[in-house]
Amino acid sequence: MPTSPVKIINDPIYGFIMVPKGILTDLMDHPWFQRLRRIKQLGLSHFVYPGAVHTRFQHALGAFHLMTKSLETLKLKGYPISAEEFEAAQIAILLHDVGHGPFSHVLEHSLVPVDHENLTLLIMNNLNEEFNGALNLAIQIFQKKYHRQFLCQLVSSQLDVDRMDYLNRDSFFTGVVEGTIGYDRILNMMGIDHDRLVFEEKAVLSIESYLSARRLMYWQVYMHKTSLMAEHMLEVLLSMCKLETANLPSAPESLHYFLFGNLQNTAKKDPNSLLRAFQKIDDNDIEMLLKTCSRSKDHLISYLANCLLSRKFFKLIYNKLNFSQDVLQGYRKQTENTLAISQNDSSMLVQENYSEFQAYNLNEDEIMIQTKSSGIIKLSEAISLEHFTIKELKFFIGIPKEI
Repeated sequence: MPTSPVKIINDPIYGFIMVPKGILTDLMDHPWFQRLRRIKQLGLSHFVYPGAVHTRFQHALGAFHLMTKSLETLKLKGYPISAEEFEAAQIAILLHDVGHGPFSHVLEHSLVPVDHENLTLLIMNNLNEEFNGALNLAIQIFQKKYHRQFLCQLVSSQLDVDRMDYLNRDSFFTGVVEGTIGYDRILNMMGIDHDRLVFEEKAVLSIESYLSARRLMYWQVYMHKTSLMAEHMLEVLLSMCKLETANLPSAPESLHYFLFGNLQNTAKKDPNSLLRAFQKIDDNDIEMLLKTCSRSKDHLISYLANCLLSRKFFKLIYNKLNFSQDVLQGYRKQTENTLAISQNDSSMLVQENYSEFQAYNLNEDEIMIQTKSSGIIKLSEAISLEHFTIKELKFFIGIPKEI
């Protein structure tokens, strides 16, 4: 019996995902991509939604599937896409999140001093050398430097396959059904004009539903108050670990580079050493660090670690405006007295943060609509977007529940 030319993967959202054997499966089997199995897609959201333990690996495969469907649909409609462009777009979306660190966005700046997009590009360039330049076009698409912009837009835009997959996937695994979108209808209404994506007028209501789902998922899932407090406490814990090395029982060796090294200088001078260290860390290392920190002689480190391990999070207080210094100092003093900690420690614990979201940005490339009467127009000209273009801003602090 001849060997199958494709690898078949069963996905809970789309059913069977078909991956052509060759460079795509080689990249999937590479340690950089396999590492995504150990990175949760939604960080610490499983503390709120127990089912939210799906991974970046699953999301990357889902986004790859939607990219394949999009390109097949466009080709079926007669738009020319070369085999090289087809495969490059698949590679770009497959690797688009490979630079995520432990718990995805949670520790992006507190642990690793480089954002995940730049890390992804470093990794893609590294893989390109390993695969003898086979990722050249994929990297152009990822960086939005390829002249056929619709390929870049499918990877990253205000309506891309990345967002379409994570909304449906996150909705499925959290059980928040309002986040589900009609991705199939949107993909089938897709076309190209002057090498840019356009959508048929019939897709407008589905696009509007997509924007509503994105806004709802942002506030109900991604910025849930419990998740925000868990993230804040973990970030403070890592900052404390960097300061209190003497009071830290043996931290996982894989984290030494990030906890005890001079990363700002090292990352610039020797990015390859950063990549070598980064490849070794995932969610498991942070979970191991929590157990280690729970035995620390430092009172605050052990307190934070045990709170995270036993799901005893701070209380979140929202405000529409910045908190006054008097209010912040008042909460810090109460925290200082309640936890018997120093003034410096209470200042680290009680910090003002904010959440900001805009479902649709009129200043970015707009979603374009193909109408029968007016030709191609912007989405903002087709429907009222006032509800989605408002920049929503919420300030918050966290304080111990004992207060």
